[in-house]
Amino acid sequence: MTSRKLVYDTLEFRNPSRVPRQMWTLPWAERAYPREMQALRERFPDDIGGVAPVLRQQPRTEGDMYASGQYTDEWGCVFTNIYEGIIGEVKHPQIPAEDTQWETADKVCVPEELLSFEISEVNAACAQSEKFLLCGACPRPFEQLQFIRGTENLYMDLMDPPAGMLAFLRRMHTFYCDLLEKWAKTDVDALNFMDDWGAQRSLLIPPEMWKQYFLPLYRDYIDIAHRHGKKAFMHSDGYILDILPDLIDAGLDAVNSQLFCMGLEQLRPFRGKITFWGEIDRQNLLPRGTVDEVRAAVRQVYDTLWNQGGCIAQLEFGPGAKPENVEAVYETWNTLPIL
Repeated sequence: MTSRKLVYDTLEFRNPSRVPRQMWTLPWAERAYPREMQALRERFPDDIGGVAPVLRQQPRTEGDMYASGQYTDEWGCVFTNIYEGIIGEVKHPQIPAEDTQWETADKVCVPEELLSFEISEVNAACAQSEKFLLCGACPRPFEQLQFIRGTENLYMDLMDPPAGMLAFLRRMHTFYCDLLEKWAKTDVDALNFMDDWGAQRSLLIPPEMWKQYFLPLYRDYIDIAHRHGKKAFMHSDGYILDILPDLIDAGLDAVNSQLFCMGLEQLRPFRGKITFWGEIDRQNLLPRGTVDEVRAAVRQVYDTLWNQGGCIAQLEFGPGAKPENVEAVYETWNTLPIL
């Protein structure tokens, strides 16, 4: 059975022969544990991959997002990073606090260069892989707005959105839809998007506000995927329990979220309705837990959320995580009965 079929069977609750795997890493892990990383990849290869497009026109980025110093992203946002191997923060947003009406939004460059890939080249890359492949684009409207405007300023704007902000959001959304429409015409298996919506114990904005301004965007992304026969995957960190029913209703196929922020029992009602694309607790268990505690956590995820599918053995090997705990996650998934 190929990795691609394994993931499809999981997403469609068709009792796959084993739980599919995916490990996310940051350069920190590669530098801290190079031999362990190599061994983990050899023993537990990913079933989910991606396709990096060859762009005919290059976006105006500068620097390395994972290096200390400054990095400029495709939208012109400048990140300052003081630690090697992770991503920094935007200290000086493009639309300053005093521009309460977003009058300078026209100066923000929408990265149309990301559309300059050839579909045939993506398809050729897809044909060389037996993995389940995600597209090489990842819309993130809420987060990108924060990078452009600043988090505190954006929260204030959302309380009474100025016309300039709403116009820019429409402009951004049109671009993201165009980008996903083009990727949907390729042979990738899924379209993906992201936004971190949760704090530790609650949503970052009121659920009603989220439904008004952001759920319609995600519905469009999911509709584009399904219209072209693709699956829809989303990542969102933090406590997002309040919006899971709406994402499921919108047709989202898989969500990558911090299960242990929300509590597994709280998620039990969604068993069999969506695939939980990871993850095992990277705040506490992976850096500070014992191997036995990690194994127990994997079994708890399985007991609570597995339903002839519906779980992907995904985790993030990031700062502080211990390789023996990462290994224990995948070893434990391999021992669980698939019923």
